[in-house]
Amino acid sequence: MSARSDRYISAQSPVEGLRRRRLSFLPVFAQAVANVAPAGAMSVIPALIFPGLVFGSSSPNLLMTFGAAMAVIILVALCLRPMAQRMAAVSGLYSYTARGLGPRTAISAGWSAVFGYALVAMASLLAVGTYVVELFLNLGLPMGDPKVSTAVVILAAAGAACFLMVRGIRLSAWSTLLMESISIAILTVVLIVYFTFNASNVNLDGVFSWHGNFDSLWIGIVVAVSAFVGFESPTTLGGEARRPFVSIPRAITWTPILAGVLYLIAASAQDAALREAPPGIIASSTPLSNLISSTSPMVAAVLDLGIAASWFACAIASVNALARILFCMGREGVALHAVGRTHPVFRTPSTAIMMVMPVIAGVPIMVIIFGVSPGVGLANLFTLGAYGYLGSYILASASLPFFLRRIGESTNGSWILGAATPLILAFVLWAAATVSIQAGNFQSLIYGAVLLASVLYASFLHYRQPGRLASIGIYDETRHSDLFHDRRIP
Repeated sequence: MSARSDRYISAQSPVEGLRRRRLSFLPVFAQAVANVAPAGAMSVIPALIFPGLVFGSSSPNLLMTFGAAMAVIILVALCLRPMAQRMAAVSGLYSYTARGLGPRTAISAGWSAVFGYALVAMASLLAVGTYVVELFLNLGLPMGDPKVSTAVVILAAAGAACFLMVRGIRLSAWSTLLMESISIAILTVVLIVYFTFNASNVNLDGVFSWHGNFDSLWIGIVVAVSAFVGFESPTTLGGEARRPFVSIPRAITWTPILAGVLYLIAASAQDAALREAPPGIIASSTPLSNLISSTSPMVAAVLDLGIAASWFACAIASVNALARILFCMGREGVALHAVGRTHPVFRTPSTAIMMVMPVIAGVPIMVIIFGVSPGVGLANLFTLGAYGYLGSYILASASLPFFLRRIGESTNGSWILGAATPLILAFVLWAAATVSIQAGNFQSLIYGAVLLASVLYASFLHYRQPGRLASIGIYDETRHSDLFHDRRIP
């Protein structure tokens, strides 16, 4: 082998410790699907937008809102796909940004992604607790204090999720795929049955008409985007996927398209159904379940089970991705070294998982303890998470042309896409934040504080510890065993 060729082959991967090259396409695709949680999002997100829980005003057209969110996310997917085809990243958008826009910008992208994954995981556990308690109520089972019951369910779900994630990505991926498939089937059947028996009471005219205003539309798009976020999470499996340059680009391309079609159908159906529902059902924390329960509590209980399972899968997928970003940061030295350790048997970032799970479970429990309505809690957590995701999407999308130029593959199309997508995302984020602040909601300021902290931390590393900053951007490098089956060829 020539010395020049040997420069591109590593004796040991910088992310050594993870179980390499084991995941086929289906588990990789399962990570994306579970993180998006189509069944849970189809049931919960439209219901959050419809009554104006997020913005305190009339709701925008659900079909237009989800259509716009789908278009935005597909643009992001088109930006990420070329980078996923060329780099086996373990920290996803964080690594792409480091290679495109440099390590200082990558810190902000990484913190934004961690913030987004964490908030969606928190919201997912809150949804699990809320819908499991609703399941018990629909079954007529005796319940004590709903707050205590919800907190206990959240703790149990967090413990089960932690066990599955530490045991291995294959086990958690297959488990989430099974749960999500069953959940989507349950929701589809329940909606078909409901509309079959209530077709005479449903008016579809309002589904396609404009209502609300543009102020509510921008915030509605941000909330609708939270139904898609996580589609990019397979980019954190670059070291563990069997064929990362094939399976990961496919997963991040098809997931938002398939999920978007489901959301458009579900949004149209719920728009029509909720407009005919009594005000008490619309204002509840579980409007779709209560709507079905008014016809058949047993069918509503089945729906609650499917929704809870979907959000449980989403919590697992979100923390799986979050832990791998922290794992890379630990290996690079820009986070605690402890989070860069892996389990000696299961080869998972177990330290990172176990360090974040108490926080992930603690926040939704505090939401319940302080008496915040689950519906309001879900709306706030999902919206905050969407801000974090959008921030990381802006930076990662802007990285595309610079990433390709660095390896000599720059094209005019990449420059156009890499400029247009961040501008569109930034406009939506800015418009939503402006309207939100004017309405007295300061969620965007919380994200702004996180972003500012990341900039200050990056500046500290730049001036005080430049060596640590320069280490950012590790990925699963090619090893001799990947090419030569553990034999060196002279």
